[in-house]
This record gives sequence, structure tokens and C-alpha cells, in this order.
Amino acid sequence: MAREQELQAYWKQNLKYIAILLSIWFTVSYLFGIVFVDQLDSIKFFGFPLGYWFANQGAEVVFCLLIVVYVRLMNSLDRKYDVYED
Repeated sequence: MAREQELQAYWKQNLKYIAILLSIWFTVSYLFGIVFVDQLDSIKFFGFPLGYWFANQGAEVVFCLLIVVYVRLMNSLDRKYDVYED
């Protein structure tokens, strides 16, 4: 029974990670890249308007970084709950 509770806690934490990371991805790709693009264009980033950068490169860069963050978080969580693979 205790193992089942541990696994439920594992999945609860996993879903929390997913919700947070998807929220970040939504914010960067949709809100920054589409909704707030005009306001962000007043800020320059490497010589380009920030809204343009988010719409064309920023969302992809952040998405790749989120993948790396998720892998690291899940590796840590797997070890914490002893469900990792060798």
C-alpha cells in the first residue's frame, strides 16, 4: 500500500512539472509571440524587436530549454521515488 501511495505522489509531482512547463511554453509561444507582440516590439533584443524574436526564434529556443529542464526534473524525480532505469 505504501508503494502505491509513493507512485501516486510521483505522478502528482510529474503532473505538476508538466503543468508548470506547459504554462511557460504557452506564455512564451502564444502570449509573447502573438498576443503581446506589438507591445514587445518596442524592446530591442540583439537588434531585433523582442516580439518578432519571440515569434520567430524565442518560442523554439524556450521549447528546447523546457525539454532539457523536464528531462533533468524527471531524472531527479525518478531517483527520488526509485523508478529510474539503469
